[in-house]
Amino acid sequence: QVQLVESGGGLVQAGGSLRLSCAASGSTFSRYAMGWFRQAPGKEREFVAARNGGSTYYTSSVRGRFTMSRDNAKNTVDLQMNSLKPEDTALYYCAAGIGATMFKDGYNYWGQGTQVTVSS
Repeated sequence: QVQLVESGGGLVQAGGSLRLSCAASGSTFSRYAMGWFRQAPGKEREFVAARNGGSTYYTSSVRGRFTMSRDNAKNTVDLQMNSLKPEDTALYYCAAGIGATMFKDGYNYWGQGTQVTVSS
């Protein structure tokens, strides 16, 4: 079992930055691939970024603006979001799964989400 708690969301103007954090507890954190997903109102949950071993994956719309990092000693993953756009507005979720990458079905554990709102 893995418990995930996200933090760091908020309201920011377009062009601004936010840093999301996800704290994990309950099991051997380093075994798990970690991912960030987001869901805007009326839309499906979509992949944002993932870290699996030494590889990091990003969806094309955030590549170059978002950076995902993880600290296995602290059991945390972060998502640094720069140059934010109104279309980045969504509820952002942290997820954990063995061997998972960009497909949400590969993740077994999910946090409750943290809201990111970008105003124009």
